Amino acid sequence: MPTVMQSFNRLHEAVIKEGVLSAKQKELIAVGIAVALRCPYCIAAHVAKARELGATRQEILEAASVAILMGGGPSAAYTVEVLKVLDGKE
Repeated sequence: MPTVMQSFNRLHEAVIKEGVLSAKQKELIAVGIAVALRCPYCIAAHVAKARELGATRQEILEAASVAILMGGGPSAAYTVEVLKVLDGKE
């Protein structure tokens, strides 16, 4: 579905670009949402992009902790996916 994915990629670029919130902050938000939604593929992509934008391990784990607050136990379990990416075990 090239047309769909090209459109999705343009949406991603438009949303994540620098604005009032930095691209790094937006990726950290995306990490938290990915954990809350329990999406390992999303976690891998957004943790990697957050690191590329300069996010530290602690910043990423704090974003995951907000997801735990909002998503409860299941989100806590998916924080393991965050650790896998951070530790290069994906």
